[in-house]
Amino acid sequence: MEFEVNGQRTYAYTGARAFDPAQQSVLFVHGAGLDHTVWILQSRWFAHHGYNAIAIDLPGHGRSAGAAPASIEDIAAWLMQCLDALAIERACLVGHSMGALAVLAAAASSPARVDFAALLGIAVPMPVSDVLLAAARDNRADAHAMITLWGHGFAAQIGGNTTPGMWMTGNAMRLLARGAPGLLHDDLAACNRYRAGLEHAARVRCPVVLVLGRQDLMASPRGIAPLRDALAHARVVELDRCGHMLMAEQPDRVLDTLVHGVQQAAQTRREHA
Repeated sequence: MEFEVNGQRTYAYTGARAFDPAQQSVLFVHGAGLDHTVWILQSRWFAHHGYNAIAIDLPGHGRSAGAAPASIEDIAAWLMQCLDALAIERACLVGHSMGALAVLAAAASSPARVDFAALLGIAVPMPVSDVLLAAARDNRADAHAMITLWGHGFAAQIGGNTTPGMWMTGNAMRLLARGAPGLLHDDLAACNRYRAGLEHAARVRCPVVLVLGRQDLMASPRGIAPLRDALAHARVVELDRCGHMLMAEQPDRVLDTLVHGVQQAAQTRREHA
């Protein structure tokens, strides 16, 4: 699906289903240097089970035009503009890594519009090493290699994909390499600068699930307690044998967690209608 946000072409994968304003919408937000394809399995399930699945390409990513937003807050504001462009009053938001930070900020800025938020592979703050930032700034291939190595659990390094023949680390390297020069650096720098996570968490009113990989070296689950405690309605799901690329490493567990959260939000909304 293509539509315009601020006069710029925006692309979203919808699972080959037409948008239906009568259905509940689930907006999926990818991480740094990535695009909508990281959500194919999860978004397709929702699209074929009575929801509007909207796996967005952020500006400058994938098939969307424009420049990459300069900050996490800018991404959050743009997500709300996407909902405006599609005439969606309320939605469930699902984000991974940088996308999770943006979903957190969006749920804080527009609490009445977010029924449920899923934050995958999140850490607050989310510091990025100087070595990785420098490699990404210089558009070096070792930036992609570092993210792929640190971003996958041990099982994923030697195979382990639930779909025979699919290569998780190879796919990740290729996806990162498709981005425009400087895009990965700008995304990582936005994550590195974001310092308002706990402040934003205190303003979130919807139910939140924090989905974490126990072997995540990029956003370690060991530091999640302050964020969990700052959120009014939060639960934590930790996935074993999983690193930072949760949607690829544990696709079914991620999907089950999202389905539970979205269905609970829908039930609560009906009860208060």
